[in-house]
Amino acid sequence: MTASSSPSCDASILIAQHGTDNSTVQCRLLPDKANRHGLITGATGTGKTITLQTMAEGFSRLGVPVFMADVKGDLTGISQSGSPQPKLSKIITERGLPEPAYQSYPTTLWDVFGEQGHPVRATVSDLGPLLLGRMLNLNDTQSGVLQLVFKIADDAGLLLLDMKDLRAMCQDVGDNASQYTTEYGNISAASIGAIQRGLMQIEAQGGEKFFGEPMLNIADFMQTDSKGLGMVNILAADKLMNSPRLYATFLLWMLSELFETFPEVGDLEKPKMVFFFDEAHLLFNDAPKVLLERIELVVRLVRSKGVGVYFVTQNPLDIPDTVLAQLGNRVQHALRAFTPRDQKAVKSAAETMRPKEGLDIGAAITELAVGEALVSFLDEKGRPSLTERVYVLPPNSQIGPITAAQRQALLADSLVAGVYEKVIDRDSAFEAIKGRTQSRQPAGTTQAQVPAPSGPSAGAAGAADAPAAAPEKGIFDSIGDMLGGGTRRTRTSVGEQLARSAASSIGREVGRQIIRGVLGGIFGGSRR
Repeated sequence: MTASSSPSCDASILIAQHGTDNSTVQCRLLPDKANRHGLITGATGTGKTITLQTMAEGFSRLGVPVFMADVKGDLTGISQSGSPQPKLSKIITERGLPEPAYQSYPTTLWDVFGEQGHPVRATVSDLGPLLLGRMLNLNDTQSGVLQLVFKIADDAGLLLLDMKDLRAMCQDVGDNASQYTTEYGNISAASIGAIQRGLMQIEAQGGEKFFGEPMLNIADFMQTDSKGLGMVNILAADKLMNSPRLYATFLLWMLSELFETFPEVGDLEKPKMVFFFDEAHLLFNDAPKVLLERIELVVRLVRSKGVGVYFVTQNPLDIPDTVLAQLGNRVQHALRAFTPRDQKAVKSAAETMRPKEGLDIGAAITELAVGEALVSFLDEKGRPSLTERVYVLPPNSQIGPITAAQRQALLADSLVAGVYEKVIDRDSAFEAIKGRTQSRQPAGTTQAQVPAPSGPSAGAAGAADAPAAAPEKGIFDSIGDMLGGGTRRTRTSVGEQLARSAASSIGREVGRQIIRGVLGGIFGGSRR
């Protein structure tokens, strides 16, 4: 589409163009259609990150806050003004693209682990058993037990805020399963064990830092600077990639928070916020059906909340069809048809884009250069525009990551500096269960807690503290010993064993004589 074809060109975001002068073809993203979501796909090294950065800059200039998950660590350059580069200038000249208006954009850095940005936290109860079960990779039975744990905690008025709260609650439910069976149903010890093992794995990956307080306030994403530029929120996800379940769960939790927090607004002139999810396949790999349905539901309904969601992935086949159908704005970079799956992806991408006369989309996808793309955005009536083969405009900001010193400066000057850095540990389930356990113990010190005496007085002390000696054995006790009865043997020293053996022999001989005497008396005396 040409620049003159849209009555709202001044308010639109120019993403890509091709040609010069009167034959220029421009692809503009209309702000009032930006909440219809979008998809950026392409093989590695084809220019997806540049497209993402250019689109994010356009939204920021409109005053729309942006959230981006920075998987590779190279999106932070948007916080710094760009500068002319010989290689970039040569490409701009060859393709007839306008020179970038170099500038920086307001940026807030976030990090689940609190290392490269402000900490991002959520409470266990806010996450809920469904998303938590997804994170722990629980089966249906184990997920059911986890829901019971949440229900029992809720009925008892116990707060589940951080990881130790949940672990303590699981242990308490497991130890007292018989008390809960009648009201809540059977609670399997094996399921409790599986949940505890899953929690330990999350802790080993650093996931315990995600759970706690202060919890992230979504309103802190919705900021603009003094110039009216929308805040660009960047989540450091390079380390988070090593915990894909935590990554997927966190992103889905954020979408759910937006869905529950924002009111219904319908179609606005521009979105209230836009999300870019890089490496989107992590959201959908091995996801159970119930979770896929939740993602589809959120993507469907969050549009009416004024939120746009854009997925960035290498292959369009990574996105489920139910979600793919909701993505109206498409940017397709090059795909390589080296494998049967790649060929299927090329065919699928070509068939889902609106054809244009004279443009073989299937062939073009495999021929696109770096920075070149097939673009189809929604027009004024909400219809996909004709697919255009164009060059993506370079961003105005720096391409590539920032230095450690620049990162520290951004953190120090941030609007939320010092808000989330200090962890708050309120009295919750862990403290309540711990206090209840201690109250059940006797007030005095137990025998097991008294240290064993040592030194010369040890024997006397032991004798004083020992229980009363057993009464001496009578004749019938001796008979019982001879017939195999007696007390349980304990481990003794060699000397004690010899002494006891001698005493036993004497006892048995005396017992025999007494028995012979008694029996002889009964039956008329002994015979000689």
